[in-house]
Amino acid sequence: MSACISQYEPQVVRQLIELTEAGLPLVDDPWAWLAERLQLSVTATLNLLQHLQDDGAIRRIAAVPNHYRLGYQHNGMTVWDVDDAEMDRLGPLLGAQPYISHCYRRPRREGWHYNLFAMVHGRSAEEIDAYRADIRHLLGPACRADEMLVSSRILKKTGLRIGRPGTS
Repeated sequence: MSACISQYEPQVVRQLIELTEAGLPLVDDPWAWLAERLQLSVTATLNLLQHLQDDGAIRRIAAVPNHYRLGYQHNGMTVWDVDDAEMDRLGPLLGAQPYISHCYRRPRREGWHYNLFAMVHGRSAEEIDAYRADIRHLLGPACRADEMLVSSRILKKTGLRIGRPGTS
């Protein structure tokens, strides 16, 4: 644990994680809500969150909308076989598209030559097809092949859960 975080009691850090692992509450001031439960000031609570982020313990604090409830019922993980020499230029270009929620570079595997993955969301199958055509255009001749993997059901839509003492 870094010097920044070590100024806080380990149980305070654990309590913070437990309080936020299901997301922040939908209240007017979630920072005050957290501070009250941690028995810290709002400033100390925000400082702790900033230290955890600076130390890499948490990546970010962000709203995560439920895309299904927003009408984005169609999605698919698009996979692309992109020239490795172009990846540093093309990966961020894809990741910046508004219809892509996350984009990853992955190593090629025997029998699986795709190295760029991008999750695409849309309101219809036709919209998804149009986005894939747009991606093909953006990638240009650096793209050799693509496919789309479509999920048949949602298995998990939660973040990290830490084990409670005495549980397995």
